Amino acid sequence: MATSLPVRFRGTSVLLLAVALTAIGVRTYLQSAPTRLPDTGASLPTIVYIEPKSGVQEIAQTLWEVGVIRSRWAFLTMTYLRGSTTRLQAGEYEFTPVMSLREVLGKLEAGRVVTHQVTIPEGFTARDIAQLLAGERLVDGNRFMVLVADARFVEKLGVPGATLEGYLFPDTYYLTRGMGEEEILEKMVERFRNVAPKDLDAQARRLGLDAHSVVTLASLIEKEAQLDSERPLVAAVFYNRLRRKMPLQSDPTAVYGVPGPRRRITTLDLKRKTPYNTYLKVGLPPGPIANPSVASLQAALNPARVNYFYFVAKNDGSHFFSRTLEQHAQAVRKYQARSDGSGGSGS
Repeated sequence: MATSLPVRFRGTSVLLLAVALTAIGVRTYLQSAPTRLPDTGASLPTIVYIEPKSGVQEIAQTLWEVGVIRSRWAFLTMTYLRGSTTRLQAGEYEFTPVMSLREVLGKLEAGRVVTHQVTIPEGFTARDIAQLLAGERLVDGNRFMVLVADARFVEKLGVPGATLEGYLFPDTYYLTRGMGEEEILEKMVERFRNVAPKDLDAQARRLGLDAHSVVTLASLIEKEAQLDSERPLVAAVFYNRLRRKMPLQSDPTAVYGVPGPRRRITTLDLKRKTPYNTYLKVGLPPGPIANPSVASLQAALNPARVNYFYFVAKNDGSHFFSRTLEQHAQAVRKYQARSDGSGGSGS
């Protein structure tokens, strides 16, 4: 014969069932209800940056302040019900006005952050890259440049030079806010290693250079040549001059590291005393002056077999190459009507 539960236990059971059903109802409502009241025309998404190490209370406050959620209580309640209080990830997020609270939390839990597609042009210097990424709010430009020249960081990445200049491969990258300057620099150096010839050291030795010198030479080629077809010719001029112990006289080396926007190179620039100015010193500069493309690296390893010692810009993206100083002087008069006289005797 079945026995019935005491009245007090029956009452407790009913109460627990009611609480459970209420919790289920609240959770179902919170998950499916839109996070915001209907917009009056604002259909554009909202971009929010969640700072690293932000607690759930801070995240709720941030989302509420920018209008992504309309109730901090609802957000916190749903977070606790889902067991997500310690699983919300920092980063930059995009939220649309019609997203439900479940969708907002799901994005934060999964770390589905905004990805920025950034293209680094060939021939950009490290400073150019820092300014570009800082403009996208992806790095602190000053910290980026400090790391580029940080000896311990450069050694950690296995770069043979004094800085990372030349090894920040120009390419299209997919970056997120909060990655940090170190991670972005590591990604660029890793990309350089992936695209550079695997036998770079051996090929460099065949030419009587080391790998770092080849990268340095490639950076000069990158800054001088616009046409891929001319890169091996420019490389040949530099190699021929190195063999004769002639100054390379490459204009871009004279202004490397000079602060301020790009401008026309003058005779005064060519007389500027810096370790990089190949008008004042024989041989290669101490390191790259830009970040070269694969085409320039290949040209530095495979110079054309020609007897050119000079080239001058024809102002259409191409150059005129000469074997003798007399031929070069004629070409300068023809193609360069520059009052400062710096037609580039070696370039």
